[in-house]
Amino acid sequence: MSSYLFDDCNIQWQHLEGFDNLAYSILDIDENNKIIDVLFKFAANRRIVLHRHLALNNTFVIQGEHRLYEADGALKEVRPVGRYTSSPPSDDPHREGGGDMDAIVFFSIRGSDGVCYEILDDDLTVIATLGMQDLIGLCKAQQECKK
Repeated sequence: MSSYLFDDCNIQWQHLEGFDNLAYSILDIDENNKIIDVLFKFAANRRIVLHRHLALNNTFVIQGEHRLYEADGALKEVRPVGRYTSSPPSDDPHREGGGDMDAIVFFSIRGSDGVCYEILDDDLTVIATLGMQDLIGLCKAQQECKK
């Protein structure tokens, strides 16, 4: 079987201050149905900030390995290219990252017009949130996604 690399050269990746090792490109926001479609790029062999998902997240790994880590840093799960996962909201904090190459993962965030993600410090204290209105603002700033 042939192996292919995803060519992301035409994607205008965006970055959020304070979110190291992560880039994003919002593809679409459907406010009526509360659905946000976004590509995330996780840096190879790096981890992003500790967080928890407060909305349903359906994901599809396009490139690399999507790695999930427990709050204590232990590897929790490795999702290979082609893996589709549906993850309900959870109080369990985790980090995410790429494997030996950057991971590109399609996320479809569903069912929340409020807070989608809580950002945590190492003591598991909420230090920030990212919600539907924040993502709409990022989408407008990006000026390429459909809304």
